[in-house]
Amino acid sequence: MSSHFLCKPLISFAKRNFPGTRTMASNFSNNSSLNSPPSPPPPPMKTIDSHLHVWASPQEAADKFPYHPGLEPPIPGDVDLLFKCMEEAGVDGAVIVQPINHMFDHSLVTSVLKRYPSKFIGCCLANPAEDGSGVEQIEHLVLKDGYRAVRFNPYIWPSNQKMSNEIGKALFSKAGELGVPVKIMCMKGLSLHISDIEELCTTFPSTVVLLDHMAFCKPPLNDEERKTFSMLLKLSSFPQVYVKFSALFRLSRKPFPYNDVEDLLTHVISTYGANRVMWGSDFPYVVPECGYKEGKEAVSMIASRISLSSSELDWILGGTAAQVFRHSWNAPLEEA
Repeated sequence: MSSHFLCKPLISFAKRNFPGTRTMASNFSNNSSLNSPPSPPPPPMKTIDSHLHVWASPQEAADKFPYHPGLEPPIPGDVDLLFKCMEEAGVDGAVIVQPINHMFDHSLVTSVLKRYPSKFIGCCLANPAEDGSGVEQIEHLVLKDGYRAVRFNPYIWPSNQKMSNEIGKALFSKAGELGVPVKIMCMKGLSLHISDIEELCTTFPSTVVLLDHMAFCKPPLNDEERKTFSMLLKLSSFPQVYVKFSALFRLSRKPFPYNDVEDLLTHVISTYGANRVMWGSDFPYVVPECGYKEGKEAVSMIASRISLSSSELDWILGGTAAQVFRHSWNAPLEEA
């Protein structure tokens, strides 16, 4: 199949639905004309991993931070391994997403955030319990423990319940009230959750949304998959929605360096702008797939092949995350 399998249809789609859609050499800006050059990301430029996990080592789990029953991790994911990977790859800071292995017990991630406040910020896991206790938990984790984002995992919602149910709306509204973005995982497909996302974004426009792993859209092979990817592009009409170009091994149908996701990034940049896109590794899962350093390098390689400007790449590799999370990630890694 041609590497431009969806180029013409999606450009036409974008022009019909988004009159302000930019070309690849352009960047999203509310304050400049379509022909203006891309604006540079806010200095100082740091390389930020917007999506990774850490969990307890087996010894830590036995001593202090137990895994959730039945959810023991399949691979190592402790913070010491993460530091080694970040040093090798030249990554300055990261957003730690609460792993399912510890479910709603955030004590392990909280301990890491307190040890390395200049290096990491946290994304807590929303608890959609029907008694509403998850709303209070989010407030505590943000205000007391310093978490800077909330993750919605629709697959832990009560059976047959949607993310836009009463509890979901309360959680989503609370995140907006607290000024923290909501990360949404669509592992089983964006089409299953698009109505929820649209309803939440329409009802609560002040809550920022980050779509994990490009909403799990792979290079489309048929009309249904092309339609799903069009849904992702259409969400750009909500100015509070951002896309994570993360976990490339989950998006690609090919091995490293994941060349087949080039067109996906091209169209996402064209509709959202580089300053609404951020890179994430999905550590530690990336390690056995291609390696942490290689996962980061794949982004630069793809950017080069589709002729992204250096400022656009800077936005993706750190500028967008710094802007969204309002964190400077000041300290050098070796000081942590």
